[in-house]
Amino acid sequence: MRPIRVASVQFESVTGNKTANLATVRSFTEKAAPSGAKIVAFPECCLTGYWFLRKLSREQLLELAEPVPAGPASRELLVLAKQYDITVGAGLIEVADDGLLYNTYVVAMPDGLYRAHRKMHAFVSRHISSGSAYTVFDTPHGYRVGVLICYDNNIGENVRINALLGADIIIAPHQTGGCRSLNPNTMGLVERRLWENRKEDPAAIEAEFRGDKGRGWLLRWLPARAYENGVYYVFSNPIGWDYDTVKPGLAMILDPFGEILVESDALEDDVVVGLLTPEKLEDTSGERYRKARRPELYGPLVAPQASETLPGWTMERR
Repeated sequence: MRPIRVASVQFESVTGNKTANLATVRSFTEKAAPSGAKIVAFPECCLTGYWFLRKLSREQLLELAEPVPAGPASRELLVLAKQYDITVGAGLIEVADDGLLYNTYVVAMPDGLYRAHRKMHAFVSRHISSGSAYTVFDTPHGYRVGVLICYDNNIGENVRINALLGADIIIAPHQTGGCRSLNPNTMGLVERRLWENRKEDPAAIEAEFRGDKGRGWLLRWLPARAYENGVYYVFSNPIGWDYDTVKPGLAMILDPFGEILVESDALEDDVVVGLLTPEKLEDTSGERYRKARRPELYGPLVAPQASETLPGWTMERR
């Protein structure tokens, strides 16, 4: 493996408008490619918009969904990947051959191949099924990549399994921050007026984005995921108004020691580019932790739970 540059994008999706959102993906891919980036990651469900999905019926979701890779969005991502010699990842709603709907992240590669990760902890709608497979694959750039969508990353076992499957990089598309939370000192809603007034009073919205509702929440756990598994982390997140919440952006890339290589503090659509080197993947704490594992002790991890495992969409009603 050789050093490569990787890009993470934050942008404000247009609700339900895949044409407009694909245009933004194309624009940022065009910006990332001249920097030498070989991978560019966009947010979860960035091609459709996200939070409004919870209000849609199954029929309305089907109108928005498309097959992968036969759908127009997947085909456009494959065109971009080949045109700019860059691996492009973006999120949408997939309709499978059996009619099931998934929150899916499509990764298109310049050699014409693709991978699609179905979110394993689907959160937003009872009509969207959870995926049941890990997505770890080789890229033309020499690095092995895993994809985990938003809540997938909050389950530590998922990240560890990606690392055990050989992932060097975790692409982590999100829709987080600025949300209601059951935890008393993390996250919470950001007032829309602060976002709309960001040019006149940037300090007010910056305080929200960089405090517990945004960056503070991320730093409670995101660096640990990279550190404890010895992997690079590419975090992509929307910014701005999304149906009835304000998202904080905060696109960032972390190294295998949990250090932030680059991050965005922009109050607008933005892209950050970080340099990944293979040397940092050597002799990490995460690698030593994996070698020290004692799987014979881990039976309780796969034993039936005493309490019911709830699908993510039920959590909003608690």
